[in-house]
Amino acid sequence: MRSNNIIDVHAPVAEALAKGRPVVALESTIITHGMPWPRNNEMAGDVEALIREEGAVPATIAVIDGRLKIGLSDQEREKLAQAKDPMKLSRADLAFAIAEGKSGGTTVAATMIAARMAGIAVFATGGIGGVHKGAETSFDISADLDELARTPVIVVSAGPKAILDTEKTLEVLETRGVPVIAYGTDTMPAFWSRNSPYPAPLRLDTAAAIARFQATRTALGIDGGMLIANPVPAEEEIAADVMAGHIATAQREAEEKGVSGKDVTPFLLARILELTDGASLVTNIALVKNNARLAARIATALAAE
Repeated sequence: MRSNNIIDVHAPVAEALAKGRPVVALESTIITHGMPWPRNNEMAGDVEALIREEGAVPATIAVIDGRLKIGLSDQEREKLAQAKDPMKLSRADLAFAIAEGKSGGTTVAATMIAARMAGIAVFATGGIGGVHKGAETSFDISADLDELARTPVIVVSAGPKAILDTEKTLEVLETRGVPVIAYGTDTMPAFWSRNSPYPAPLRLDTAAAIARFQATRTALGIDGGMLIANPVPAEEEIAADVMAGHIATAQREAEEKGVSGKDVTPFLLARILELTDGASLVTNIALVKNNARLAARIATALAAE
């Protein structure tokens, strides 16, 4: 494992990067805040295995005891999955956790920062953060959107999390100059559901086309990231109208309990899990795996450019 004073790059990741082989970054809040032990560790291991099956190398990113990890060993992933009160890390507090010797899962924003530092161009996640409903009064807008505007990493997701205001999220991304590409569809996916009421800004149908688009942006000197919106497989989706009712209930309860800031998303996802009798978690895992497969194919196409 290569290291410096704050960063450890897992040996298989370092070797792949040195040889120009495809690497896919993975976030870790889905491990620390997304589901309970031991399912969180099992899910993360399965996602890493899928990326290897596609011919790429997985690099799960996290902070453990003040070390920024670019890729985890099985033992490190298990330790993270059982961590007590880990931090949820974004741009604002990533360095704080490292400086104070803490542990935490990286959000989309923090994972993008670490991936860029390591030279990893593609990152797979479930859904990105964005503009929360009621943001016109709460100003609750995820740092993920600004990170997409400034950090040159391709983010493969199932679109903005469905608990968000998708229309406003798309508007902010457009203002920031972030390309939003729906994969194989003209409609923006809605996380647990394949369709939303909103048309996709752009559409591409192959990993090679996505890699070519990114290579062209680089050649033109256009900075910033790119968001790929990849619909959940049809057999795994939950219908948008069904989810809308559950989301509305969870949001109403969050308001009544005064949940705010970084606690909003974990609260909503946990409550929706209860309201769907566990179905939302099954779909969540399916879409993360689907995104990992596509990300590996994009990374492979980029490596061939």
